[in-house]
Amino acid sequence: MGLAVIALRINGESHSVDASPDTPLLWVLRDVLGMTGTKFGCGIAQCGACTVHLDGKAVRSCMLAVGSVGNKTVTTIEGIGATPAGARAQKAWLDLEVVQCGYCQSGQIMSAAALLASTPHPDDADIDAAMAGNICRCGTYVRIRAAIKKAAAEQV
Repeated sequence: MGLAVIALRINGESHSVDASPDTPLLWVLRDVLGMTGTKFGCGIAQCGACTVHLDGKAVRSCMLAVGSVGNKTVTTIEGIGATPAGARAQKAWLDLEVVQCGYCQSGQIMSAAALLASTPHPDDADIDAAMAGNICRCGTYVRIRAAIKKAAAEQV
């Protein structure tokens, strides 16, 4: 498929990129726009490292064709702090020192922020379901759960 001019709304800003419509959104974010906070993990939407929000829902950007984004808004780890749920999640991550190696944590925070936005006071089952697609090789799952609960408790 040839290149096309694709308009995107990312983190509240408009972007116009030349890309093949079947290019994964992840590569447009990282290689075209220089937003390297979203990570490449498995490349088959199984690990969650590439998680971004599409109209507020957590999606895997490694398998999402940029041409399918359309008029939906994209939020990345670079912009999640501007949302109430994202700001609470980021603060809780820092307060509880969740991060170990850190590679998966942008995807973890994106999934947590989507959960907190849709379910302000999640129980353990809600957290398990929302975070099931995010893998952490360092095993920070206990701290991630604690951070989500702390972020939920700090909601006004």
